[in-house]
This record gives sequence, C-alpha cells and structure tokens, in this order.
Amino acid sequence: MALLDDIVIGDIVIGGNLMTGLVIGIGALIAWPLVSPIARPLAKSVVKGGLMAYRQVEEVFAGAIEGIGDIVTEAQQEIGAMKPAQSPGDSGGSPGSG
Repeated sequence: MALLDDIVIGDIVIGGNLMTGLVIGIGALIAWPLVSPIARPLAKSVVKGGLMAYRQVEEVFAGAIEGIGDIVTEAQQEIGAMKPAQSPGDSGGSPGSG
C-alpha cells in the first residue's frame, strides 16, 4: 500500500516503511503520557462493555440450549409412547442364541 510510503513534512520527504515506522513509534512514545489518563478509563469501559455483552449472550445461549433440551426430551417421550412394548421374554437377541 502506498498510503504511508511517502510522508512530506515541509520540504523533507520521508519515504519507506522503516522511517514511517520510526516516526509513528516515536510519536506514540511522546503522546502516550498525554493520552494515557484518557485512554485507560476508555479502554476499561470498552472491556467492561465486552464482558457485559458476553454475559448477556451467555444467558441467551443457555436459555436456547435449555429450550432445545426440552424439545428433545418431549420428542423422545413421544417416540417411546409410540413404540410397541416388548414382551418380558424378548431379550432382543438373535433367535437361537442362548
């Protein structure tokens, strides 16, 4: 990408990724003490919001799983009621084994 390949500051042209990286790094080191009192509480609230959203989704998911489990249980009970009852002497094995 040629977005940051050439940076012009006055008459000086800074080209290449190495110089761009150095300028951005030095700028970040200089700006961090000024930005950190604002950035830390902001980052903290973003993390809190993410945790709250995660908990909400977890609750919704648990409710959905419980509902699906109920449906599966009902279906199994209906299938059990529709199956013919086996006689007590029928063990389900092959005839002649024994």
